[in-house]
Amino acid sequence: MLGVFLDRDSLDCGDLDFSGLDHLLPNLAYYPATAPDQVAARIAEAEVVISNKVMLDAAALQQAPRLRLICIAATGVNNVDLETAAQAGITVCNCRGYGTASVVQHVFALLLALCTRLPEYRQAVRRGRWQQAHQFCLLDYPIRELAGKTLGIVGYGELGRGVARVAEAFGMQVLLAQRPGAVEPEEDRIPLPILLPQLDILSLHCPLTPETRGLIGAWELALMRRDAILINTARGGLVDEAMLAAALRQGALGGAGVDVLSLEPPVAGNPLLAPDVPNLIVTPHSAWGSRESRQRLVGQLAENIQGFFDGEPPRLVG
Repeated sequence: MLGVFLDRDSLDCGDLDFSGLDHLLPNLAYYPATAPDQVAARIAEAEVVISNKVMLDAAALQQAPRLRLICIAATGVNNVDLETAAQAGITVCNCRGYGTASVVQHVFALLLALCTRLPEYRQAVRRGRWQQAHQFCLLDYPIRELAGKTLGIVGYGELGRGVARVAEAFGMQVLLAQRPGAVEPEEDRIPLPILLPQLDILSLHCPLTPETRGLIGAWELALMRRDAILINTARGGLVDEAMLAAALRQGALGGAGVDVLSLEPPVAGNPLLAPDVPNLIVTPHSAWGSRESRQRLVGQLAENIQGFFDGEPPRLVG
């Protein structure tokens, strides 16, 4: 079968093993990236298409009469016109759970850096302030322990559960938010307006949907404690970024660590990239990107293709 991988460089840093895919699809064509005006030509003769973020809209799919399988090298499938794919009899599979360990680790990297004031102490040493100190240590920036703190989680899927397990190992109390948009009360879940004032840390792990877009805005930030910390490794659109920047500047929030922005890459800038926003760590959507995570993703792509050949494709979408 003829296959194409439209954006290999979106996950490969030259450190991954693609032999599993090559064994299944000896004629697989790899493209580092694919511009929108290149999609139709590149998939025109393909029977299997692998894409991470390249858009596969109705116009492109209608020009690929041989296409039988789309494998998305991610969990989200918003870059595929699923209705058109279904009408054309095209199977769509995604990848799931491959980045859990990497993302959970990143959540606590951000949280620990904020609580231990790691960036500030590192910079202080670089500037020679420890070397000039009058005592053996430098304690200019208040350090907070995680033990005994209350962590709130929005989105209690695999990632949320992974964060909860590590939080409990640190001696934290974990509280769960009611699902955004839920009408009926849920056992052991707390409505967000009631939850927010109780928290030392809020960590977001829900998808971006009409119900969750702008989930944390000015009103929600005002409900949080002045020393609370917000962690977002989910989707940038969950948070009103201008309001978060304002809250940090005003000292209305203790800190924030974000790995996602509303537009990525942020070619037009972003309120959270301003250099004067204090107590903020921004990372470039890298939480998922450990080598192990990316290799698991490649393995799941191979499993999806093998399953399709066997008549039982795993991780079906739709």
